[in-house]
Amino acid sequence: MENGNVAPIHGGEALASSQNRVLRNTYLLLAVSMIPTIAGAALGVSMGFKGFGAWWVNLIVLLGAVMAFSYAIERTKNSGAGVAILLGFTFFMGFWLSVLLGRILSLKDGATLIMYAFGGTAVIFTAMATIASMIKTRLTGMSKFLWVGFFVILLAAIGAIVFKMPALMIACSVLFIGLFAAWTVYDLNQIITGGETNYVSATLSIYINVFNIFSNLLSLLGLTSSD
Repeated sequence: MENGNVAPIHGGEALASSQNRVLRNTYLLLAVSMIPTIAGAALGVSMGFKGFGAWWVNLIVLLGAVMAFSYAIERTKNSGAGVAILLGFTFFMGFWLSVLLGRILSLKDGATLIMYAFGGTAVIFTAMATIASMIKTRLTGMSKFLWVGFFVILLAAIGAIVFKMPALMIACSVLFIGLFAAWTVYDLNQIITGGETNYVSATLSIYINVFNIFSNLLSLLGLTSSD
């Protein structure tokens, strides 16, 4: 005779196995996504890509592209097309990153700053992944606070650009790093607790976090450089 307590245990084991598979596939796809990112960045730097003029034009283009790619990825996330579009998105983001990389490389210690930013991003991501693995409950209410924080910092960053306030820009970079570090914990928590079950969607979210941590850390290093 079967005990009524057995089914939940098996169900829990199956859920844990599914979560581990999603997490493993997410990390794998995230690693693969670095290849088109680097390729896009190398292409942009070699072309001397400088963006599209005014800062507000670049902001509109970037936000529009991110939303368009995100929509397409979500629509195709259950097929191979979703992976292909995701990799195309990471190539675009690498190409876009070349604007910042070009400015940093023009500094005397630019290559060193890029390595520092890469190492710092790796340390932050590892720390956030460790924290996420220790949290066993789903952080359901965290998302709205993250979005509110994002828009507040974004408005402050726009103000720093408009009114030419370097100190505020430095503060915004620090805050963005903290925000996307916390967002990494949230997104990984969704995978670990079963809130996110698609590794393509999960990779998209975590990639955006990692990209923003790296770019803001690199901006911060550039802003505080002695050159």
